[in-house]
Amino acid sequence: MSRIGRKPINIPAGVDVKLDAGEITVKGPKGSLTQKIHKNMTVKVEGNEILVTRPNDEKENRALHGLTRSLIHNMVVGVTEGFKKELDVNGVGYRVQKQGKDLVMNLGYSHQVVMSEIDGITIECPNPNKIVILGPDKQKVGQYAAQVREKRPPEPYKGKGIKYVDEVIRRKEGKAGKGSK
Repeated sequence: MSRIGRKPINIPAGVDVKLDAGEITVKGPKGSLTQKIHKNMTVKVEGNEILVTRPNDEKENRALHGLTRSLIHNMVVGVTEGFKKELDVNGVGYRVQKQGKDLVMNLGYSHQVVMSEIDGITIECPNPNKIVILGPDKQKVGQYAAQVREKRPPEPYKGKGIKYVDEVIRRKEGKAGKGSK
C-alpha cells in the first residue's frame, strides 16, 4: 500500500476544493489551480480532508495513487503558502534587474538576456546577484527557474553562472602550471 497515497490531505481554512468529472479545482488566497485526475483514481472530500483511493494493486494504479495525492497536496500548499525558488548569479559583471514585467540579465554575452514573467509567476530581484521566483504552481515555478538557470549554467572552474541557492557546484582544478610534476 502506498504510504504517501494513503495520507489524507488537510484542507486549511480559506481554501475551497471543488470536484468535477475527472477534475479538481483548489481556490485559496494565492490563486486558483486546476488538475485533471486519472480515471482510475477516486478522490473524495470528507469534512476538511481530501482522500485519494485506488481500485486495485496493479502496478500503474500503485504509481498513480501516490502521484495523484502529491499533486493535490502541492495544489493546496500552493494556494495557501505558494512556492519559491531562489537563484544566485555569480561572476564579474554578471547582474540581474527587473524592468517592469521583464527580467533583464547581464551574463557576459554581447547582449542582455531578457525574460518576461509568465502568468502565475512573479519575479523579484532583491539585489543585483539574486533572483526570487514565486508562484502557486510548483511545476511552473520550477520550470521557469530552470529556464532562467539555462541562460548561463554554472561552470566548474570558477563557479560563474546562475545556480540555485542550495545547489553545490563540483569544482575542478585548473590546468597544471609549467614546471609542476
